Amino acid sequence: MSTNSLFTPFNLKTLNLKNRIVMAPMTRSFSPNGVPTDEVAAYYQKRAEGEVGLLLSEGTVINRPSSSNDANVPHFYGDQALIGWKRVIDEVHTAGGKMGPQIWHMGIMDNHQSGWIPPVPFEGPSGLNRPGFSNGTTMTTKDIENTILAFGQAAADAKRLGFDCIEIHGAHDYLIDQFFWEATNLRTDSYGGKTLADRTRFAVEVIKEIRKQVGEDFAIIIRLSQFKPSDYNFKLAKTPQEMEAWLSPLVDAGVDILHCSQRRFWEPEFEENDLNFAGWAKKITGKPTITVGSVGLSSDFFGAFAGESSQPTSLDELTRRLDRGDFDLVAVGRPLLSDPNWVTKIKSGKMDQLVGFSKEALGELVLV
Repeated sequence: MSTNSLFTPFNLKTLNLKNRIVMAPMTRSFSPNGVPTDEVAAYYQKRAEGEVGLLLSEGTVINRPSSSNDANVPHFYGDQALIGWKRVIDEVHTAGGKMGPQIWHMGIMDNHQSGWIPPVPFEGPSGLNRPGFSNGTTMTTKDIENTILAFGQAAADAKRLGFDCIEIHGAHDYLIDQFFWEATNLRTDSYGGKTLADRTRFAVEVIKEIRKQVGEDFAIIIRLSQFKPSDYNFKLAKTPQEMEAWLSPLVDAGVDILHCSQRRFWEPEFEENDLNFAGWAKKITGKPTITVGSVGLSSDFFGAFAGESSQPTSLDELTRRLDRGDFDLVAVGRPLLSDPNWVTKIKSGKMDQLVGFSKEALGELVLV
């Protein structure tokens, strides 16, 4: 099957992309004390030179004392970190690329294996990361208000530095997702609630503050997931109706693109048809969506942490769904982590030159 549809332009507000391929955000932990290095800039520049349509950065945390559990995850605040990010975006633009930072607050977390801990306890809607696991404090209303402002400031800085869009990390049981989930949001105030729609308030206020800071023409993406790292089969929205109640407030608040994270993009989200998460999100909201999940590889990302290797696989099912209009953009993770020239190889039909993925690639910034 032809891959031509992957190489058609995409235009929305500040995003003018040469193709439909997005580099998925992947935590790298190569920024000592939160400051992106020259090597980090070179890592992104190489993917831009390799003709990735849109680069989404690794998660980069906002200005809250316990927004991160890892001393080497980059910050998106502070003079030195922002100088580092300015270098990143300038080099990406020089290489002809487009990029947005993924702005992030981890919420309640397990302590990092390195032994490093933030200067104050982790914070979340109810102090829980998952049922039965408490490792932090419950946010006060003032904490929530200041966190919303910190998201807005990060977005304003992204625009000021010259980024082309921003992505909000609202997935994978991090802070925003902890507000969505009934098992971690036990609040009895207006940031809690019995329904998923009720529990969108925190995310809605984050989005509104970001929109206020960046203006109407700056593209805002939010990454969402149904599953939890503690339960890959979990569904936050169990029906299309519940998904609509979840996503519609986010779109109404100002989101332009929904980035729909799942383990395997070809798996149907509900029993009604074969639409995946991104397909359903687009059907429900009418907004552009990004699909992601084991694109071009034989096993999912979580298997990589267990030592599983992955081999290149066909893109026929992906392009079938893209051609059908299920989604608008395709996020690719591990293939681009291992090979900055993955896109150009696909474009030129050099499938025999594609490389697989091994867990060793997680431990380095591949530059060639």
